[in-house]
Amino acid sequence: MRNYFIIDNNPHSIQRIENVLEDFYEFNCIGVSCDYDNAMNIILKETPDLVFFNIENVIDNPFEFTQELNLFNDTFPVFIAISSSKEKVYESIKNGFFDFLLSPLTELEIRKSVLKVLKKIPVQSRKNICLKSYKDYQYLQTDEILFLKADNNATDFYMNDGSIISAYKTLKTFESILPDNFHRIHKSYIINKNFISRIQYGKLTCTIKRNSYEVPFTKTYIGNIESINKALSEYSYISVN
Repeated sequence: MRNYFIIDNNPHSIQRIENVLEDFYEFNCIGVSCDYDNAMNIILKETPDLVFFNIENVIDNPFEFTQELNLFNDTFPVFIAISSSKEKVYESIKNGFFDFLLSPLTELEIRKSVLKVLKKIPVQSRKNICLKSYKDYQYLQTDEILFLKADNNATDFYMNDGSIISAYKTLKTFESILPDNFHRIHKSYIINKNFISRIQYGKLTCTIKRNSYEVPFTKTYIGNIESINKALSEYSYISVN
């Protein structure tokens, strides 16, 4: 789960950012502030991964704010500057801001900026997935997920404890945010290679440890199957029958 924070006093900008970030399961808003001390305290306390920062007429000396923050916190957030002036772009980048959004904000530009941030944050470090539904937050540990199965426009998570948890998002939504031990092997399945006990090329199936689920794969994704097989073989003694 990735937390983000907003430093702004424009309700329209704040709402637009929150609306776009609702589409990203890995992000959770921890607050909004336009006060120097309050914003500093929240960032130092909660250590958000991403901060949207309106650098115009919100906080005096915004670049001094980020410099001061850097003195106290080794985990420096990714900052995205917001301004109505293109002249602020160079100064923002020079002061360590990751990206720049020109106001008034548009959904497209916010989305593009967030996608750039996701490329910057390593997928491997994400250990949980948060399934959000209104004010209901459900957290799944990725190393407890056996596989994911598409069910129309929803996705079922098959868990190591035998439970099945549904999320009302497509399989593709999760494909880009899962750690690298997850592989798409079928248009309807993503599998956690750490739970595979058998790969049968003749039957086009992968068998899951403990419960013996047989998850199908297709030739379209044979490259991913070969990658899984190679990775598992490297940590196994090979005995040819």
